[in-house]
Amino acid sequence: MPRLEELIRAEAVRVDVPAADRTAAITAAGRLLEQEGAIEPAYTRAMLDTVAEHGPYIVITPGFALAHARPDESVHRTALSLVRLAEPVAFGHESNDPVTLVAALAAADAGAHQEALAALAGVLAEPERRRALDEAATAEELREVLVREPERPAATGGHGRRADRTAPPEQAPPADPARAEEGTVPSKHLILTVCGNGVGTSLFLKNTTEQVLDRWGWTPYLSVEATDTISAKGKAKDADVLLTSGAIAQALGDVGVPVEVIENFTSTTEIDAALRRLYAI
Repeated sequence: MPRLEELIRAEAVRVDVPAADRTAAITAAGRLLEQEGAIEPAYTRAMLDTVAEHGPYIVITPGFALAHARPDESVHRTALSLVRLAEPVAFGHESNDPVTLVAALAAADAGAHQEALAALAGVLAEPERRRALDEAATAEELREVLVREPERPAATGGHGRRADRTAPPEQAPPADPARAEEGTVPSKHLILTVCGNGVGTSLFLKNTTEQVLDRWGWTPYLSVEATDTISAKGKAKDADVLLTSGAIAQALGDVGVPVEVIENFTSTTEIDAALRRLYAI
């Protein structure tokens, strides 16, 4: 799988980009991918259409938006761009506005970019590096913040993902979710993370959820699958819970299983609390 530094080329990073609204901000990020030949203009239009249809769910953490659309023939290769806006822009997200950083993700398929997105999620979850993204003086410095390896090794769970060093030292849950509490509904051993297309923000949420499960020791018992809204409705009956944004939750409606709204897709603390409510621990 390509690493983050391979997906985001120097030519696809800009600072102090003017944008009057979210349409202009997403368009600016898309144009960078167009200029380097990663996508056709049709993909930029598709990213805008996705937000028009599903709302500002792409604002996955305070100040940061991840624009993306479904893989199609307008994507020539998997790539990522990043613009830092000259002035903050309101995207319409209740909790995470205003936006200062906009990334555009073009995925040639549904899986090749997962490792890179996990690395990006790690940068956004680390307060010092997140602050450095806002303070970088040039595009070169901004890209360096993204792609450099952490100076200190972070604690990891069973699959090598970063543990959240800011997470509260709560008591570990039972070793098996089926034993969480007598009388509860048996687990189906599946959690769905949902976004409009299943290839961008849902992967961020999947990565953070897996960090929580790693810390709990529940990885052998629960699988986490990133999916899109249409597929989620069909798969919901096989899952314990759907994790998603407020806008996507409204679009999903009643799917017959709990739907937990997550505001900050990089916060293990928020997802930890949501899963503890679900599994009564």
